[in-house]
Amino acid sequence: MATRTNTGLSGVVVRSGIFFSFCCVLIGLFSADADNAALAQAPAAAPVATASVAQRGTVKAVAGSTLTLATDAGQTLAVNVAANAKVLQLAVGSTDLKTATAAQLSDIAVGDRLLAIGKAGDAVGSFNATRLVLMKSADIAQMQAQQQADWAARGVGGIVSAVDPSNGAITLAVGAKKLVVNTSAKTQFKRFSSASVKYEDAKPGTLADIQVKDQLQARGDKSADGGSITAEEVVSGSFQNLSGLLLSVDAATGKITLKDLETKKIVTVAVTSNADIRNLPLMMANRIAARSSGGGQAGGADGARRSAGADLAQMVARLPTSTFAELHKGDAVMIVASEPTPGASVLNAITVLTGVDPILTANPNGGMSLSMSLGGSGGGE
Repeated sequence: MATRTNTGLSGVVVRSGIFFSFCCVLIGLFSADADNAALAQAPAAAPVATASVAQRGTVKAVAGSTLTLATDAGQTLAVNVAANAKVLQLAVGSTDLKTATAAQLSDIAVGDRLLAIGKAGDAVGSFNATRLVLMKSADIAQMQAQQQADWAARGVGGIVSAVDPSNGAITLAVGAKKLVVNTSAKTQFKRFSSASVKYEDAKPGTLADIQVKDQLQARGDKSADGGSITAEEVVSGSFQNLSGLLLSVDAATGKITLKDLETKKIVTVAVTSNADIRNLPLMMANRIAARSSGGGQAGGADGARRSAGADLAQMVARLPTSTFAELHKGDAVMIVASEPTPGASVLNAITVLTGVDPILTANPNGGMSLSMSLGGSGGGE
């Protein structure tokens, strides 16, 4: 039956809209280092007081000269904009204020990204801004679409089977095939945290972070034969796969338990509002089950399971969403989860897939692993 590969991110499907959500925020002005760099390059005619601080986030409401800002730190601030405040609009991806253009307070709308410079207000939850740097949500959406299209056209993904630090080569198991990801000093590495597979939550990483059985996606130029890729960007993570029948569902605590089919251990999983719960229709489940158990495919049964898993990963983002209330004792599930801390007794669910009874029945001894799909690019590509 489909079970976990101890450290692989098998089965994770990152919704493309979420995956690229505010990617410009991560690589542009709205990263802490870039804020400092951009502000340092601000025109001398408009210096920033040394006592000033910055708040960055997404505009949730606009009422006259007061903006409601949902900060990246999780706060909600009432930003009071001074009458003489300077407003600048910066192109998505730029970190140089010299490229910014003058804007007006009236240009700011709900959904825009904002960097507010000023001081904390007298009232709790208030902030007095003397300068605003704006990125328009429409511009962000356009970049997201471009990034998604590029990942779909030039992206590959799979499970790491080998890493060669001497030449920067990473070997992936992609379905039943092998693919080599060639990296260099120019390659940008990102690493998923243990709590999220959202692209915007990924942190800067290195080649040294990548381990065998990790899940990895790479974007770049593919070789003519499709056997290798020269990577411009690599995103990786280490997660666990679980599968089995639910033994309990506790709505009060938001936790479920199951007996993992590979380890035969009882596992407790917390399913928060951040978890992606999907339901696999019976017809699709039967088709995947038939493919996963086929021994005639190149690579034998193991290859068939990997290939079927890659196909399933491509489907998940398009499957109907479900809710915790629709989980019931006895349901067959496949779960991608993370350890909030090493050795934690309760795992955090990333993805919960229901309706997988035929798949688990067809794979009673485990071995089926799934590749995550980023930006529309499936691991089986």
